[in-house]
Amino acid sequence: MWERGTKYNDGSPDIHASSIGFAKAALEAINGCNLFGEKGASWSVVYVDIDAHNRNRSIFETMLPRESSSKGADVALLPTISFPAFATHEDVLYNETKNRILKTLKGNYGFKRYIRDGYKTAMEDSNRRYYKSGELKNFENLECEWPLFYIFMIIDGVFKSLPEQVTEYQQLLKARIQLDANGDPLIPMYFYVPKENVDEEREKPYSTERKPCTEPGLFLWGQAMFILGQLLTSGLLHINELDPIRRYLPSYNRPRKGGRYSAFQAKLHVTAGKGTATDLVVQIVLIAESMRLQAMMATYGIQTQTPHEVEPVQIWSSTQLVKVYENLGINHKLNLKGRPVRPIGSLGTSKVYRVCGATVLCYPLIFEVSDFYLYRDMALLIDDIKTELQFVGKYWRLSGRPTVCLLIREEHMRDPQFKKMLDLLAMLKKGYCDGVKVRIGRLQNLISSSCVEHLDFMNMLDIPQDPIYKQFKQLEHDYIGYQSLTDVPRVLNYLDQANDYSSFVNKPTVEILEAIKFEESLYAKCQLFGFLLKKEGKKFKVQEYTVEEHLLHLYHQAGCFRHWAAVRYTSSLLNHTVDSISPFITALLVHGKQLTVGVIGQKETVFDKPMTPGEIQSVVYETIQPYDIIQAVLQQEITLYCGRLISTNPEMFRGILKIRIGWVLEAMKIYLKILNSSKKLEEHSPYEVRKLLHKVLSIQNRDDKDELTPHQRRQLEGCLCRVPSLFYNQVWDVLWKTPEGIKFMEKMLPHQPTLSNMTRSELSFSLLVEEMLNCIQQAEYRQLVVELLTIVSTILSRNPELVFNQTLDLEQLVKDANYMYSKDNHLPADTNFLMDVSYSQSTRYLARAVVNTVLKGGSLTKNIGIENDSCRVS
Repeated sequence: MWERGTKYNDGSPDIHASSIGFAKAALEAINGCNLFGEKGASWSVVYVDIDAHNRNRSIFETMLPRESSSKGADVALLPTISFPAFATHEDVLYNETKNRILKTLKGNYGFKRYIRDGYKTAMEDSNRRYYKSGELKNFENLECEWPLFYIFMIIDGVFKSLPEQVTEYQQLLKARIQLDANGDPLIPMYFYVPKENVDEEREKPYSTERKPCTEPGLFLWGQAMFILGQLLTSGLLHINELDPIRRYLPSYNRPRKGGRYSAFQAKLHVTAGKGTATDLVVQIVLIAESMRLQAMMATYGIQTQTPHEVEPVQIWSSTQLVKVYENLGINHKLNLKGRPVRPIGSLGTSKVYRVCGATVLCYPLIFEVSDFYLYRDMALLIDDIKTELQFVGKYWRLSGRPTVCLLIREEHMRDPQFKKMLDLLAMLKKGYCDGVKVRIGRLQNLISSSCVEHLDFMNMLDIPQDPIYKQFKQLEHDYIGYQSLTDVPRVLNYLDQANDYSSFVNKPTVEILEAIKFEESLYAKCQLFGFLLKKEGKKFKVQEYTVEEHLLHLYHQAGCFRHWAAVRYTSSLLNHTVDSISPFITALLVHGKQLTVGVIGQKETVFDKPMTPGEIQSVVYETIQPYDIIQAVLQQEITLYCGRLISTNPEMFRGILKIRIGWVLEAMKIYLKILNSSKKLEEHSPYEVRKLLHKVLSIQNRDDKDELTPHQRRQLEGCLCRVPSLFYNQVWDVLWKTPEGIKFMEKMLPHQPTLSNMTRSELSFSLLVEEMLNCIQQAEYRQLVVELLTIVSTILSRNPELVFNQTLDLEQLVKDANYMYSKDNHLPADTNFLMDVSYSQSTRYLARAVVNTVLKGGSLTKNIGIENDSCRVS
């Protein structure tokens, strides 16, 4: 809204909640609107991508009450959460955001735009476009105040039926209104502190009088809002006339919009208040790939339909729908292309589509068969189906019910886990899936209650005859065999005692070829062909096949045997990338997390904005594969699982600011050791890996966490760098009292310019502290430092007179605490025992180390200034 990027005004961009909130509101308002009126052309209709919109909503609601990484509060959010955008109807978010704005930005002359805003102040050099580093401190307490936002509070009070708020801000505004030559009221753009009063105002805020803006001409925005406010409060204008599409009402209370296009009109869930419908039912259509499979399923009481039976409705893959959407918005005269080639998400595939007279239902992305190995794990697919139904049930916001197509292929029958798939389908038949209401039915019976989207922009094309748009093909058989699961040939588990051939990495090609000739182990062969690939390239021939062809054969062979270590090894050598990994990275980013990939001890790459699949692939294979072949695919797997989990279980990631995938893998390996597992992480099936990730992330929420030793808990939480709530604010408070800075092992967090450039609650500061913590390579020690900083903050908050006069050396404090513990328990002082003791014990000794330093001058003699001899710890 202010067009300044970050608050530092140094040319760096920033993602602003107000911008996203306004875009979200606008998309909801314009979805299905024909720009040329009801009788306009078929190509002039605006379509909103429901999955992209859901990501916008998620980003927006995750950011609130914050405005951006650099701005903890911004008055731009007032018109975002209230008139005119009404971008959220979640009462908690609305109240939190409004209260933060009032607490932080409300002044005697209007509202500040944000803290340390230099715009139009007497101290700002208007000849420079950008500020210098550290310059923001100059604007503290001198920010201009805008009476315009008193008016927004008046209008908000009218819409929210808050008469006391209306009266309060009318009186505040009245004192700031100026009069023109004719005696008519004028709303000044802002009030500022004159140059001669700057020092006095800095010393004592609101001790001097601010002056109104002297710029010539009317401030039209302010005048317009003033007139609207006057009309509303005088009863001359009704809120429905000001907001004819009823944005101020939650979508479930707005007048129902007729027409051919989907609308945001879900009903409120009375108990949860989350916008899902009390009667929301996720409709499920079961499509069997063949009549033979259908007959077999029927023997287990599962009724399915084949593609032939649902005709004339066509079953498409979501990739076919992507091709259709490529035609949306094309304009050759303006050189406009259609929708980018990106996947259709879970919500988009839950609509029924009308395309050129054809009715189409798409199966979700999880049923796509691809090169990447995840689709081979039936248990993972079962878990994905549950997650898919949960996600759709939680985030569906359109009128009409979502309809999910579950595709059952013959190859699924050959999986040892297929019985579990039957169990899932039997559960769905009962009408519930993990708390979500579901209804399995025949597609013809479900269409009338479905959400139907008419893609009228395709009317000029002949879809049914166009070979580009292929529907899902039914398998035809001469007979219907396999009447029960026992008749289906099964894949056998393969036992492989793999030899370690790492010593061959630099041996001559002849020796590697000789080893391949006599080796029977799949995993060993994978290693040997990997060395050949590196030495000779993928086109090098071994017998009549190239190295690449041998690797592909090994990959498929390992997949059939469910030999997951070999599958992952060859998949990495073939440079495979998880299908549609971009949406999962985006899911993590929209929940306010950053993501890094990379092997521990080597260079990490940070994902802080969405990237294309090509960019992701090059990062993965340049950053990870040279140091650890299997991790190149395993880190992709973990990224995908985290992206899925955060969409349905965001609480699992609480306290984790940056998801470092290399460290997440380390936590999982540690957890396997705790469980005394004989299998390496890469030998587990994808489903087992996901379950393990789930356990590691949910340790803080589980009852059995006490079964872990304190050392093990610190290891796991330290790998994740999970910190208590308000931890980063506490570090700010410690830094404020430490003029010489805080020392994290060999890294310094300086007092200045950190405090001049940043503010207490901004995300940039939190990320800086997280970066410092990550420099501590031992995970459990890292967690001990988190405990220590929390204790130091507590002591400082209870003893506000304390100031650290020299560098706060965290490592030294830990050593002091450990020395005292060792002495009290008659243990050798050269071992760090604090990582093994209970949290209550470590707290006691860390607090003693800090207090001893304060009162007696321990190792940090004269490091602390104190006004009296008292020091409150508890």
